[in-house]
Amino acid sequence: MRSPAPSALSIKTWLAPAICAAIVGGLVACGDTALLPPEAGMGANPTLPPPQKRLIPTVNIAPAKGWPEGVMPTPMTGLGVTALARGLDHPRWVYVLPNGDVLVAESNAPPKPEDGKGLRGWFMKKVMGRAGAGTPTANRITLLRDADGDGQAETRTVFLQNLNSPFGMALVGNDFYVANTDAVVRFPYQPGQTSITAAPVKVVDLPAGPINHHWTKNIIANADGSKLYVTVGSNSNVGERGMEAETGRAAIWEVDPKTGSHGVYASGLRNPNGMGWAPETGALWTVVNERDEIGSDLVPDYLTSVRDGVFYGWPYSYYGKNVDDRVRPARPDLVSQAVSPDYALGSHVAPLGMVFSEGKALPPSLAAGAFVGEHGSWNRVPHSGYKVVFVPFQKGLPAGLPVDVLTGFLSPEGHAYGRPVGVAMDKRGALLVADDVGNVVWRVSGNQAR
Repeated sequence: MRSPAPSALSIKTWLAPAICAAIVGGLVACGDTALLPPEAGMGANPTLPPPQKRLIPTVNIAPAKGWPEGVMPTPMTGLGVTALARGLDHPRWVYVLPNGDVLVAESNAPPKPEDGKGLRGWFMKKVMGRAGAGTPTANRITLLRDADGDGQAETRTVFLQNLNSPFGMALVGNDFYVANTDAVVRFPYQPGQTSITAAPVKVVDLPAGPINHHWTKNIIANADGSKLYVTVGSNSNVGERGMEAETGRAAIWEVDPKTGSHGVYASGLRNPNGMGWAPETGALWTVVNERDEIGSDLVPDYLTSVRDGVFYGWPYSYYGKNVDDRVRPARPDLVSQAVSPDYALGSHVAPLGMVFSEGKALPPSLAAGAFVGEHGSWNRVPHSGYKVVFVPFQKGLPAGLPVDVLTGFLSPEGHAYGRPVGVAMDKRGALLVADDVGNVVWRVSGNQAR
């Protein structure tokens, strides 16, 4: 018996990614265009329009180009910027040791053979490659030392190598922890040490495997070092691979560093990355990349405090109890428990780095709040993110719209000179920014930061 001809809808569904890939190859965006101003998706009560569902996903890539000679990002008025170090290999994360040494995780995605299968997987691989995420991972941490305080590191050494897509770092006493893509590992450290050759000790395995869609794992310790908190992103956009592929994911883990025992601290967080302890309240905060492919105006990425046992909605709902009807089977029981995040950063800005302001070396307007490194959009027209912003805080909570701190990462033609990722405060009070497309660590300082 003759097989029925495929429907026009099924043909379009399969061809849509290929069609869009061809369009994007010509540097033309495809999909819907944002109708709301960027500010509508920011703050404590963002506007959430109806979702836009399209056969061809919205794709607007900023092709990775790197910084032309003599071109640098633009700091806000009253600040200056220098390159602490150039010529790095995809620097993703920065961590400052007590003696002022700066550690840089030079890292990219590990091999993910199952993540690129099928038309959609092939399409997304091409998208990420054009955005600068297709290079092999260096798998190392580099130490930078600026002993004379001129804003440029005169010492650069390989601190650790032969890691596995490292990202987050944390020092607790003389124990140095690294969040590889598949495990938290520990090394011995002595103050002033410029390299570590000791073998790693595994603390706990982390979800990874042949899909490992959101591969970055960040880590932070509590005040007394008795607990580690580890971010684990989802294995898909909205659970389309089935929830069995999401075991232990879309969550922040709480880990005992001595025994490796662990549990989920907070869940329903699609892709959390940067974390920090709020200076006023001591609460744990994180930034989260929300879901894609329901429109340029949805869904706002966010900054939120994180509480033990709380569910934040993914994949069944977004921004509290707003149901995502793409997810099957539905879980109204979980949606009823979903908590809204504290603060929207804007749709598709892709926040990765986050650090609370410290000290008084930067202007008073930047003294209380959080800096956020926004890696930038691929699923929005026009682009969003591609900058570092500051979210002011009052009484332990965000207050007011984000303030641009470091911009100029996009060319007038829409190419990416760089893309901000990790952010940290150095020991002189300046802001450090890892730029994984420009291969630079930038240092943003005020008049009193030297």
